[in-house]
Amino acid sequence: MSLFDLSGRVAVITGGNGGIGLGMAKGLAGAGAGIVIAGRNRAKSETAAAEVAKLGVKTAVLEVDVVQEASCRKLIEDSAKAMGRVDILVNNAGINIRKLPQDLSIAEFRQVIDTNLTATMVCCQAAYPVMKAAGGGKIINIGSMMSLFGMGVATAYGASKGGVVQLTKGLAIAWAPDNIQVNAILPGWIDTDLTREAREIVKGLHTWVLARTPARRWGGPEDMAGIAVFLASKASDFITGTAIPVDGGYSVQG
Repeated sequence: MSLFDLSGRVAVITGGNGGIGLGMAKGLAGAGAGIVIAGRNRAKSETAAAEVAKLGVKTAVLEVDVVQEASCRKLIEDSAKAMGRVDILVNNAGINIRKLPQDLSIAEFRQVIDTNLTATMVCCQAAYPVMKAAGGGKIINIGSMMSLFGMGVATAYGASKGGVVQLTKGLAIAWAPDNIQVNAILPGWIDTDLTREAREIVKGLHTWVLARTPARRWGGPEDMAGIAVFLASKASDFITGTAIPVDGGYSVQG
């Protein structure tokens, strides 16, 4: 069996119906994994699942509201029922509210933390007994460059994503005896609907990103496929607790 072969495995991807999530879903499907697309917008998820199904794998669409604990737990339960197992969990769902900290309400701050960080914890908790019973599993949490750097209009987002990285490390240590590897991906500036919105809000962002990134381009969702396959496969069985930038060199540029 190839180290990167995911045939017979099942991956659940929150926010898998677009952008980075869909890019990873296609990568995992291309390696043979069955895919559960989880999101709030069922119509969008159905369209994404149809794209993924073209790669010849079994797909399922499940609705989830990640800020609701019961919904997160039901997602894992329903995924296991629909697909027979859950081997890979990708915690990708997330939001950003771009305001200076003095203008950010505590309700908005909590909304970002609950969506990006608390939901990741709940989904991981829900997946743990399923993966443990199966003899192991792979959890991939999506952090951000804001886990490393600060930005005035992304204080809540940065706090949540920094928390995701630390959560990843703690879970990795706790669950290593159960053969569950937990890692984080730190996407750089990826061309998605969310970052297009950011370019409208932050003047000069496009030029600045190109100048700062050694690769001299924005990433695309397809650039997330390889790292997802690697962290979901046997190739990464001795890698856990890491936070890997996928950023075209952005984070190493002086």
